[in-house]
Amino acid sequence: MEPQVDGDEPVGGLNCADETGSPPSAYANSGSQLQEKHTTMTRRTDSYLPVPGEEKNLDLDFISKAKSGESMPMKTLSGDNSLKQQQGPYFSDGQRRVDYVLAYQIRKSNSVRPEKDQDGNFVRRLRRSLSMRSSRAPLTPKEDPEIAAQDQQVDYHEDDKRFRREEFEENLLEMGLELEKDDESQILGIGFLKIHAPWQVLCREAEFMKLKMPTKKVYEVKQGSNLVEKIRLYIHKITAPLHPKVDANQTQNIKSLSHPFSREKESLFDLSDRDNFFDSKTRNSIVYEVLKRIRCTKAKYSMGITSLLANGVYTAAFPLHDGDIEGLNATNNDRKLLYEQWASYSAFYKYQPIGLIRKYFGEKVGLYFAWLGVYTQMLIPAAIVGVIVFLYGCATVDENIPSMEICDPRNNITMCPLCDHACSYWKLVTACGTARASHLFDNPATVFFSIFMALWAVLFMEHWKRRQMRLNYVWDLTGFGEEEEDHHRADYEFLVMQKTMKKEHSTPKGEKIKLTCTDRLPAYLTIVVMMSFMIAVTFAIVFGVILYRISIKAALHMSSYPAARSNIRATVKTTAAIINLIIIIILDEIYGAIARWLTTLEVPKTDKSFEQRLIFKTFILKFVNAFTPIVYLAFFRGRLVGRPGKYLYVVGSYRMEECAHAGCLMELCIQLCITMLGKQLIQNNLFEIGIPKLKKMLRRRKSELDSKQEEELNKTLKSYEKDHILGPFVGLNPEYMEMIIQFGMVTLFVASFPLAPLFALLNNIIEIRLDAKKYVTEVRRPIAAKAKDIGIWYNLLRGLSKVAVILNAFVIAFTSDFIPRLVYQYTYSPDGTMHGFVNHTLSYFNVSHFEPGTDPREPKHLGFTVNVCRYKDYREPPWSRTPYDFSKQFWVVLAARLAFVIVFQNVVMLMSDFVDWLIPDIPKDISLQMHKEKILMVELFMKEEHGKRLAAKENHNRDSCISHSSPKTRSRPVSHANC
Repeated sequence: MEPQVDGDEPVGGLNCADETGSPPSAYANSGSQLQEKHTTMTRRTDSYLPVPGEEKNLDLDFISKAKSGESMPMKTLSGDNSLKQQQGPYFSDGQRRVDYVLAYQIRKSNSVRPEKDQDGNFVRRLRRSLSMRSSRAPLTPKEDPEIAAQDQQVDYHEDDKRFRREEFEENLLEMGLELEKDDESQILGIGFLKIHAPWQVLCREAEFMKLKMPTKKVYEVKQGSNLVEKIRLYIHKITAPLHPKVDANQTQNIKSLSHPFSREKESLFDLSDRDNFFDSKTRNSIVYEVLKRIRCTKAKYSMGITSLLANGVYTAAFPLHDGDIEGLNATNNDRKLLYEQWASYSAFYKYQPIGLIRKYFGEKVGLYFAWLGVYTQMLIPAAIVGVIVFLYGCATVDENIPSMEICDPRNNITMCPLCDHACSYWKLVTACGTARASHLFDNPATVFFSIFMALWAVLFMEHWKRRQMRLNYVWDLTGFGEEEEDHHRADYEFLVMQKTMKKEHSTPKGEKIKLTCTDRLPAYLTIVVMMSFMIAVTFAIVFGVILYRISIKAALHMSSYPAARSNIRATVKTTAAIINLIIIIILDEIYGAIARWLTTLEVPKTDKSFEQRLIFKTFILKFVNAFTPIVYLAFFRGRLVGRPGKYLYVVGSYRMEECAHAGCLMELCIQLCITMLGKQLIQNNLFEIGIPKLKKMLRRRKSELDSKQEEELNKTLKSYEKDHILGPFVGLNPEYMEMIIQFGMVTLFVASFPLAPLFALLNNIIEIRLDAKKYVTEVRRPIAAKAKDIGIWYNLLRGLSKVAVILNAFVIAFTSDFIPRLVYQYTYSPDGTMHGFVNHTLSYFNVSHFEPGTDPREPKHLGFTVNVCRYKDYREPPWSRTPYDFSKQFWVVLAARLAFVIVFQNVVMLMSDFVDWLIPDIPKDISLQMHKEKILMVELFMKEEHGKRLAAKENHNRDSCISHSSPKTRSRPVSHANC
């Protein structure tokens, strides 16, 4: 059990610091002689189960140090240091910065801590009373022996965790890190280990990690003189009010020359301000790299920080935020600046402070928000053109001849029933509203918009590549590679340990054991089976929604309520789309958890491999889930129907559904609109806002404190306690995934929904500020990870943009009526206009040819007997030699559709490749500046070497002067003037 000590406590294993020469200030300890005596008493009275001798010696060593008073008591904190330690992330001395924090669970001992006389704060008294209430009572004879044995087993596990922590912390001390414990935090049952990296450790690790640091050499960044750069600079000047005010003190067009840090070349770097030479982001990443390398070796197998976290030895590990953003303790820091200039909804119209985001969160997070900003900017022209296309459809709807013919009651066309027996004949004029609405999205401008969006996707990818290269240059990532050592995951290490123990005697000593494909074969089979099963579940659910549409349509036709029969199509379309949306949202969460479970089952070796495999599985499942209903509406509905008298049936008597006379494009538009808006409003925005607020509300309900007491408690919390309360950082994959799915919605079926870019733009404007507020105020600070690109996400975007060209070609050719209208106008129209197009697309059916039991009820409202009804298809009439066979017009239209797909795809692909070739990936001014940096770096090294040679020559001359001037005899003094 952990000893009960008020205040901060030193980490066990002081001898490690003495051996490595670490200063005694590597520890901070507080407490009086009464507390030390109480600690020793608690150690003596606690009972432990037998432990291995090695760990027992470690415990005895710890106790002997406590008894002998070897640990240096921490100096009494002055008021200034205490205030500074509370305001900022510092050790108890108020000087050393907390670079990283490890949290762990504490089991309270049986004895009760003595109260402090000076403690008058009601929050402290409340915390003490709750601690006393939750502490375990001494074992009494009336207790069940089994319960007592379980408690002793729990104590053994807790002691085992404590011994592992002590060994790990000793190893941290041997690496030169400075530690400070706080076992008396205001979060019950949680202790904190604060880690500080001194200057020597920072320099050593920066050299080991090859971190690029700014040198003393600065140079002016000259802007390009070509037309593109002049336009860019002009736009930058015009949009100056839209830029956030975060770089007021930074000199424009001045850049420091960077070079990998080396202790041998310290003279190259400006080390006048050592406290700020390594910023907080760099310090955090350095400490994290040290933590990943440290191993606990006294156990049966080696355990790193990932294994310690997975086994509960530590419950959390995180760097600290810079400080508070609100309240009296809020000082000027990068976090507060981000909150004011980036995470505020009032700044929605401004550019993002990408440089400050990278400085605070690291390159990986900075690249995500830079990519999201570029994507959102590029959506502006796409949204404008989409709105123009939609307005063109609105303006020309009254001039559209096919919809005018449908709405003309003089045509008096009787259509065949939409379902068997329950449905009756209906007049084509009743589809007037659907036909007019379809023209809003199915007009000649749609083809132009599809070509535009295909080129837009290519321009977006090229623009992002150039923006990425510019950021790589500004952030000194041009020479950065991914060759850094990627440490093994805890699960992988555990399975390797198990395999090692099984083959301990059969494996040669020099052979390195690792997991092979044979070891992972059961996991691979499980993944294939589960992925196939999940995709089949998605198809089955979509098929269930199809059956719902068929059955609800028949039920509404049979209804005796006129209101139910008046808007059957709209009711069925809307309700089915909403059901699809609800299923997509639910399955998204399930598929995300299944993908993570399958990836864990696969046991990837490194975190990078784990992330890539997880992204691949999650993308496949979520993409299939989101787009299967849309693909069905676009390419399959109305294609597998049959004809009157010979319909296609599924699951017994369910007749496959048909498209409306104006085509399935309107239903596809409704499905896209509801799915896109629903996912963005519910899944992306509402969940991100509502779930944190719901968790906060549940936390308040469980808490015994009222609002005023909780507010007082928050004021007394230290920085690492406040950060521990925040939610953990779960990575960027969920953010990327929702944007990739949105990109698919915008590009894949944009021919049917021109307003998709507008809705995506509005969503992203809110999404950026939502994510910003979440990262700044609601989650712990992520570990600053370096990255020079967005990784696998770029390949997914590029693949989607290629598939979008093909899908839009098929949507225009087969889903819309664009090709049939062209064929009729230029081939079959007697006057070259669209007059007669509706009648041309309708075939005849003799109602006496209905199969028994499928003929409709006799319509009373028509007032006459129906002998022939019409249906939309290109088939021969019943009085021809080959009744109901496909007519010549069908094959002509099909050939035109296939020809359009081939021409459209090749032309757009050719134009896309031409744009890709025309725009260089690296901006010309950036390539010139990179070349200039190399020349300046060579000059800097030559100057440094020349200075060293001059210094060496002067030292040599001085030494020779001293040797010549030293008198061999003391007869005459020697003058040094000549030397």
